[in-house]
Amino acid sequence: MLALIFSALLPIALIITLGHLLKRFGFLGEGFWPQAERLAYFVLLPLLFAHGLYKADLSEAPIGLIAAGLVSPAVIGTLVLLAANRITRFDGPALTSVVQGGIRFNNYVGVTAAVGLLGVPGAALAAVVNAILVPTVNIVCSLVFARYGDRQPSAMGVVKSIAFNPLILGCVAGVILRLTGIALPAGLEGFMQAMGQAALPIGLLCVGAALNWEALGRGIRPALVATAARFLLIPALTAAICLAVGLTGPAALVVLLIQCLPTASSAYVMARQLGGDAPLMAGIIAFQTVLGVVTVPITLVFLAPLVGAGL
Repeated sequence: MLALIFSALLPIALIITLGHLLKRFGFLGEGFWPQAERLAYFVLLPLLFAHGLYKADLSEAPIGLIAAGLVSPAVIGTLVLLAANRITRFDGPALTSVVQGGIRFNNYVGVTAAVGLLGVPGAALAAVVNAILVPTVNIVCSLVFARYGDRQPSAMGVVKSIAFNPLILGCVAGVILRLTGIALPAGLEGFMQAMGQAALPIGLLCVGAALNWEALGRGIRPALVATAARFLLIPALTAAICLAVGLTGPAALVVLLIQCLPTASSAYVMARQLGGDAPLMAGIIAFQTVLGVVTVPITLVFLAPLVGAGL
């Protein structure tokens, strides 16, 4: 099992490393990376999710159990971090970054790893997981920003940030296509598939380019709290809930995989737009991305067999 996990994660680590080196040595120029990330986030990844859900046979997928293994840890983890702030005493913007670092997950790494571990069924399950968890973490994080962020967006602003999230829209499009039974023309389906496949390498390169070690500086204590939540609390809660509801097999494996990943690089954008501590968020992303190379395999080796998801 360990060899299979490493074989699935090693290409991801190498692509992230390549992205970091390309950015550090200026091979593609500073202006390339924001545009590449924008392309991946707003176009390529939504197409990947839409195509994955359109093609997926979800008739036997335990959607309710998957939702329980995803939503409950995110909500409980957030409440724990907010309650713990009575002791940690981070200011409001820093607390928003700690919460994002604790409950968000890196879509690019998650989908790529799921495909590496399970092949085509992994892509379908990853699309289902994203359809459930992306709205959940966006709603939770938007509410935290509304309470603790500097800008405190209006209720309508929170609703818009969720409703127009491109990843959510991609998942909704895929579900609609699947439920209505609309048959896409071969050329259009091929276009969606090809564009979606491009999301993974481009997104991982952007993850590497976004690594920012200088941003840790003053934020090592909140970074450690967020990382403990992300790599210890959330996976433990997920395994416990999977056991409690009876979620096992490949679905449990993908749920557990997603819940032990580093936080999303897009969390920096959200922090910058909604009044969070963006420099701290950048440091948390860098710290978790590198540490995740070690923690993700260890977590899967120890917890996956507990939920009947051994490889």
